[in-house]
Amino acid sequence: MIRITLAAILLATPVYAAEKKEESCKYQGQVMAAVQAARLDRVKQAQAEQVILDSNPAWPAQYSKAIPQLVSHIYAMKRRDLKATEFGPLLEQQCLENWDQIQAMQQQLKSN
Repeated sequence: MIRITLAAILLATPVYAAEKKEESCKYQGQVMAAVQAARLDRVKQAQAEQVILDSNPAWPAQYSKAIPQLVSHIYAMKRRDLKATEFGPLLEQQCLENWDQIQAMQQQLKSN
């Protein structure tokens, strides 16, 4: 369930060479947590991205590019499932664990 989203967010978010994986994964987890919070706060799906952006998030702007994919994924889930799991820390952990593979995928996309 979250692994599909992991690929979507990481491939939608450009990672800069100088950026450390811990920092990048932290920001990605924050984006996921913000989308989950919007859903749990009953923000309408069509308004979720703007509500999140209007909150002046702490992550760098390029991470916001992943919000639409995450909104689609999170809003497809039942709220009761969202209450049971904190997806921000989960995404951050999966990002750290799969960093090398994700970097290879991004490099491959750049070469095509």
